Amino acid sequence: MAAASGMPLLIPTSLPMRARPAPARRGRPVRASCAYALHEGQSQRFHRLPCGVDLEVITQHPPAPGGGEQPPLVFVHGSFHAAWCWAEHWLPFFSRAGFPCYALSLRAQGESSTPSEKVAGTLKTHAGDIADFIQKEIPLPPVLIGHSFGGLIVQQYISSLQDSELLHPRLAGVVLVCSVPPSGNSGLVWRYLLTKPVAAVKVTLSLAAKGYANSLSLCKETFFSPEMGDGLVERYQRLMKDSSKLPLFDLRKLNASLPVASVPNNTVDILVMGASNDFIVDAEGLSETARFYNVEPVSVKGIAHDMMLDCSWDKGAGIILSWLEKLTPR
Repeated sequence: MAAASGMPLLIPTSLPMRARPAPARRGRPVRASCAYALHEGQSQRFHRLPCGVDLEVITQHPPAPGGGEQPPLVFVHGSFHAAWCWAEHWLPFFSRAGFPCYALSLRAQGESSTPSEKVAGTLKTHAGDIADFIQKEIPLPPVLIGHSFGGLIVQQYISSLQDSELLHPRLAGVVLVCSVPPSGNSGLVWRYLLTKPVAAVKVTLSLAAKGYANSLSLCKETFFSPEMGDGLVERYQRLMKDSSKLPLFDLRKLNASLPVASVPNNTVDILVMGASNDFIVDAEGLSETARFYNVEPVSVKGIAHDMMLDCSWDKGAGIILSWLEKLTPR
């Protein structure tokens, strides 16, 4: 993540997949390579943005037509992750429950194209990319599910709904999972520095210095529960190392653009969910997000930041499923 000075202090986010790198073409962004093997029933394709960038999409549809039409689920990852992080557990889980599932890799992440800029994009460009995908490829208003910095991108999307529904199609709902708060990560940084200096140093080494990529123990402490097997953590660590070809944001510019704009209470139904053992987004960060959207936060016990990959991944998935089943169509 980034302190007020712009220092990136706390930056949030199987089987091996055939890499499908596209040949470099003059004047066109080069597609990244991140090896991950799809599960049965999943498919990979690419969504071409107007700017020429290709976004990787991993899709999984329900195994059989259900009695009613469920809203599609569109998943947005955070830093050092890509579409694969949802494909491991949550895409199979929610597709079996009858929901068409689409996991996106943001620009320069996973197997998406890498543009020529120094960073992948801004909150607005990432939200705009998601909107373009939904507008052109999703037949019904979807539920957007964002994790960590992906949750902040989803919040930017929500704030754009009032003014540009033609550009940002309406949603059936939003789920923010261990999301960076609307004001960004500066508050988290200062709380860690003042109350948990040892944890602050570890998170800085893990994320800002990318120590997670070379230290298995640091990777586990940052993203996962102690009960996770080292072999599994090592596999996810390799995927994280290969996932991010560029930083998601210029953190100085990101902090200067925050907080995201507030929205009326009835804009969209929102579930704000965190993890009790989150090493990155603390309880106050979770509460801040919930207060901003005037909802009660849900803290999932005994689970870490990477809720969708952790050994108790089904806890969060079950809470989201119960919430989806009660979702009122707008």
